[in-house]
Amino acid sequence: MSDLIGTEIPLFKGRVVTSQDADFDTARKVWNGVIDHCPAVIAECRDAEDVAAALAHARDRDLEVSVRGGAHNFGGNACWPDSLVVDLRAMNRVSVDPAARVARCGGGALLRELDAATQEHGLATPAGTISNTGVGGLTLGGGFGWLTHDHGMTIDNLLSAHMVLADGSSVEVSPQENADLFWAIRGGGGNFGVVTEFRFALHPVGPMVHMGLLFWALPQGAEALAVMRDTVDALPPGFGGLLAIGLNAPPAPFVPQEHHFTPGYALILAGFGTAEEHAAVVDAARAKLAPLFDFVTPMPYTALQQMLDEAAPPGILAYERALYLNSLSEDVIAVMAEYSGRKSSPMSFSPAFRMDGAYSAVPEDATAFGGSRQPGYTVNLACVAPTPELWEADRAWVREYWSALVPYARGEGSYVNFMVEADQRRILAAYGPEKYQRLAKIKAQYDPENLFRHNANIKPAL
Repeated sequence: MSDLIGTEIPLFKGRVVTSQDADFDTARKVWNGVIDHCPAVIAECRDAEDVAAALAHARDRDLEVSVRGGAHNFGGNACWPDSLVVDLRAMNRVSVDPAARVARCGGGALLRELDAATQEHGLATPAGTISNTGVGGLTLGGGFGWLTHDHGMTIDNLLSAHMVLADGSSVEVSPQENADLFWAIRGGGGNFGVVTEFRFALHPVGPMVHMGLLFWALPQGAEALAVMRDTVDALPPGFGGLLAIGLNAPPAPFVPQEHHFTPGYALILAGFGTAEEHAAVVDAARAKLAPLFDFVTPMPYTALQQMLDEAAPPGILAYERALYLNSLSEDVIAVMAEYSGRKSSPMSFSPAFRMDGAYSAVPEDATAFGGSRQPGYTVNLACVAPTPELWEADRAWVREYWSALVPYARGEGSYVNFMVEADQRRILAAYGPEKYQRLAKIKAQYDPENLFRHNANIKPAL
């Protein structure tokens, strides 16, 4: 790629970064410290016209393309070796129309930027649980978090978007314009173009919410997991829940010092109604099985959205697999209790998200989301390690854990945003044959040469 050194991109207003620039190594870093990809060119785009110019340059130079938003993908898809990186980080502006309850969000914005802007007006849209995640990647794969029980997935709240296609043309997508493409980007990933702006519906949330964390020790495994399951399965409206399975208690001020780093199980309950309503649910769970410790407090919604950030800091070594479960049956709980004690890194754990309520009210074929809308669980098995040795050990742990759960899962398909090894078999399993074929036909129309392929790739239909 020596011919690209010092290259200029015609009609490009942003900055071009190559290996000759002093900050190249910083510019190419992604969240997962395992990834050490060296692209050919990083095109720091300022607007949609810059994106089109960058894509034209990639086509002219026969370069592969990767698209960078938050770069939080475990597999490092945001910065592929020898590719041209369409870097959207400068396109992070968020504007809010509080009267219409609509947010316009640049394709490079992070969740914390979206949350900060919307919370100025006491509004929010469902998003993830790590605030340095990119809005773009999260949304295109589906997106879920604390508000999903009440308001569905991120894609269920997407009103429209502006896109730059593989041929450099710009289009608006919505239920009224390019409806086939609008359907595809709501769950089909970054297969169809570069989204330079999202427009989201907003809901009244916060600014203060209620958080309760109950923590049980590892020996309480099966009993604690049953309490956690029963609690989140019965959550009323106005709540969100997360099961942090195999989590080590953090060295936080609210954790008694003697329990710092103790492995166990945490149930985190977010309440968006009154303090009394939240207390009733927390007290009911506590009464079923006394926790090792608990912590209940009001907090800003933005703090809730950032609460898990320290569990996965930038530069950490990471690997993951995931699957869908209809329920946390006794057999599933037995597997979880067994494998929770087998990890090596104190940072590795398995977050499980209950998916129901508004999530399940959306018809299966309304979006391209690669997962059933039936009530159930999305379970992520996350290796998060500070050293290569611990990463190697817990990567093996994740694979063994996943294999032990597969017999109880909805096949081998999983949430596409949690796919590190996104082979075609698993991608097809995630979408199912009918939805995959529909996506493949749309792919053939808008990206017949599969320019956008560094993702959970949908191959163009022949």
